[in-house]
Amino acid sequence: MTGSTLYDKLVASHEVARLDDEHVLLYVDLHIMNEYTSPQAFSGLAARGREVLRPRQQMAVVDHVIPTHPVAARDRVIVQDDAALQARNLKRNCDAQGIALFDTTDPLQGIEHVIAPEHGMILPGMVVLCGDSHTTTYGALGALGFGIGTSEVEHILATQTLVYRVARNMRVRVDGALGPGVSAKDLVIYLVHRIGAQGAVGYAVELCGTTIAALSAEARMTVCNMLVEAGARAALIAPDAITDAYVSARALHLTSEELRDARHSWASLHSDADAVYEREFMIDAAGIAPYVTWGTSPDQALPVDAVVPDPEAAGDALQALAARKALDYVGLQAGQPIAGVPIDRVFIGSCTNARIEDLRSVAEIVQGRHVAPGVRAMVVPGSGAVRDQAHDEGLDRILIDAGFEWRQPGCSMCLAMNDDMLAPGERCASTTNRNFEGRQGRAGRTHLMSPAMAAAAALTGRITDVRTIDAQLAAGAAR
Repeated sequence: MTGSTLYDKLVASHEVARLDDEHVLLYVDLHIMNEYTSPQAFSGLAARGREVLRPRQQMAVVDHVIPTHPVAARDRVIVQDDAALQARNLKRNCDAQGIALFDTTDPLQGIEHVIAPEHGMILPGMVVLCGDSHTTTYGALGALGFGIGTSEVEHILATQTLVYRVARNMRVRVDGALGPGVSAKDLVIYLVHRIGAQGAVGYAVELCGTTIAALSAEARMTVCNMLVEAGARAALIAPDAITDAYVSARALHLTSEELRDARHSWASLHSDADAVYEREFMIDAAGIAPYVTWGTSPDQALPVDAVVPDPEAAGDALQALAARKALDYVGLQAGQPIAGVPIDRVFIGSCTNARIEDLRSVAEIVQGRHVAPGVRAMVVPGSGAVRDQAHDEGLDRILIDAGFEWRQPGCSMCLAMNDDMLAPGERCASTTNRNFEGRQGRAGRTHLMSPAMAAAAALTGRITDVRTIDAQLAAGAAR
């Protein structure tokens, strides 16, 4: 009998019942809700005369529809009628059921996938679900996290369980040191490009290797967050000393004895040496450059020093058609260098890149410099806590002095569900996770990149290799 993967162990430890060869009834430790995927679930419960089974194992936040205007948290108001209704419904349902809510005016409000880890809600070994696909973020801390649909939200509220189809196992080993100017975001864009938008469909992806081991907990969240763009049903990193330090500093609800016992349990959360994976990738980190997307799918990406690919060189007719359609939408030409493409907007934020480490990397590049004329650049911290820490460290002043808008927390321009969005035809350097058509606004054009790359684009007004930013700014000043 072969050993078990980390994913296998997490599923087995939460299996309430085996339903058939492919499905189990899975116990859920924590369920997170937002304002736009929960209303129908609560309505379904009410129609059946049921209440939430375990309210203390739920958490809710208003994050997708909330405006991020730079006003005091207590003065935040959702003006759009449909969005305000969603927020009111969430509060009413949470109040009625005794569920903790980070509401519109809560000073700690923020993006669900930023709030949960920073408040110590995510522990290694947990199963954490949410009606949002980027719940894979929590795999960075050794927890099994994945997104669910509205009907599944209702099932969890009623039973604290989920009928779950077990995934296959994939392992991605990344070894070596990332080069100068290359971050976790570049790594994960490269991985999505390498695996393909459908390459991990049906798989739980375990990340390992010396490169992964060297990443901070926040950088690991970036990688696990965006691996869903390769179709991954889960993304996992075995907990280690970095995980322990991050979680222990935040899980203040645990007594010293509980933390000691938890650490003993975390030590077993790793794949066995003889575990079998249905698919594996081996990556040399030294070969990864800063990456940027050129099309309308996160896997349509290339190194910043490369040229836009020729659709006719695609592997098959369908891929060629998709590439032609993408280039037509984004307004680029085959053979055109991606570096130097002018941009109108810069957005730094989202559940992928709105943590304190991300903001520090931006501030380091823009300090003493200024956003290029004609560019509107926004920084939206991932939570009230991140915003407060940035203020304490003086990062907000650096960003404001450089010409960035310093906003309140929220999903903001990651998706066009609030009033932060692109105008038709505007091109944006964005630290978000999706560049789909219309994702940031109807007919808006999105190029995904790291916070450092987005900062470089803000300063130059064009897609720029952050490794050459000093030389480019010097050359611009000399002209």
